[in-house]
Order: sequence, then structure tokens, then C-alpha cells
Amino acid sequence: MTERITATEFHQASGAADWRVLGEGACAWFRTGSFAAGVRLASAIADLPGLDEHGPDVDIRRDGVAVRLVTRTAEHYGLTGSDLDRARRISALARDLGVPADPAAVRSVQVTVDALDLPAVTPFWRALLGYEHRAGSPEDLVDPRGRGPAFWFQQMDAPRPQRNRMHVDVWVPYDGAEARVAAAVAAGGRLVDDAHAPSFWVLADPEGNEACVGAAGWLDPAAGAATE
Repeated sequence: MTERITATEFHQASGAADWRVLGEGACAWFRTGSFAAGVRLASAIADLPGLDEHGPDVDIRRDGVAVRLVTRTAEHYGLTGSDLDRARRISALARDLGVPADPAAVRSVQVTVDALDLPAVTPFWRALLGYEHRAGSPEDLVDPRGRGPAFWFQQMDAPRPQRNRMHVDVWVPYDGAEARVAAAVAAGGRLVDDAHAPSFWVLADPEGNEACVGAAGWLDPAAGAATE
């Protein structure tokens, strides 16, 4: 179960309906309704066998529990068949406890920095943040404790002084991305570029500060099939 799988393969698999792949692994939000119920769910997840090597990131809040699954090794930072197996078992456990999942509630945030010389820029940010390079990706920095947002360094081909050099990427469920884009535009933003939709859209606020909405492993919600 350690073979690598794509976001689309994860979404197409049976038993993964509670989960959505974002920028940092497969994520689920379980609505417990109380902090105490969240602690019980987290404790039950901890008791599942076989989670020690690549245990889930679990965040308990007053009304729910966020769970993220990602395989981290020296060679790979992403999804594997083992993550899919863990997702199925955690979903089954939540159902047994009567805790519903809300896939629309998950999201992750990534900070993107435009840079002309990535090898010169990334060491500063690595030291400043206390982050480490994502396995196999010298342009990505991630929090080794899985708490802070990821930083991605985007290669520039020429200076762009007329625009901001840093922006936020917001990863949302594939079946909620278009609604999120529409909400941001309705709130005063504008669409800058949708050439790469439904993978991502580039938006800007009323003063031109840019942000991207991304969706991994897009499936056509109507047809239930992969679009890419």
C-alpha cells in the first residue's frame, strides 16, 4: 500500500467520499459538535493499528476535528495507497461514533513567493521560518511540525516590479472551487486569469493584490469523472 497515487486517483477510489485532496495531503473535517466529542474521536483514531509510521495530523477544535493524511519520507511528500487505507479506516471509525464528515469545510493556505534566484532566496526563508524542504522539491518549504502554511517559490523569468511578488494560494475542495471564486469576485475581487481552470484561478482584490484558488484532483461533480 506504499505506491504513490495522484489526487484524482484518491478521489475516484471507493471509501474516500469524506476526504478532499488539497495542497498538503488528503483532508477531512468531522463535525463533532463539542470539544469533548472531538477528543473522543481523536483518541479513537490514535488507537487504530498501523498509524505510527505516517500518523495523521489531527487538529481538535470546539466543534470538530480536522484530519490530514500525507506520507512524508526522504524521497516523497504526497499521497500513497497507505493514506487511502488510513482515510477509509478513519471514516469508518467516525461513522461508528456517529460523527458526520463535512468535505466542504476543508481548506489549506500556501504562501507563494516569486523569485529570480531560488537557491539564493530559499535559504533565508528556511532559516527564518524554521521550515525544511519538501522531499524532492527544492522550491517548496514545509513546516516539519505540520502546523504552518507551506511556502512555494515560483521561478520568475524577469523582474516584475509592477505587481506584488508574494501572494496567497487557497486550496479548496474541487467541488467547491468555482463557488469560492464566485464569492471572492462578488466580494469586490476580479478574475485575473482562468486559463488553468479548473486546476486554479488567479484573482485580485480591488487594489490589485493577487491570490489563487486551487483545486487538486478535480472531478466533474455532475458526471463523477476526472476532467484531467
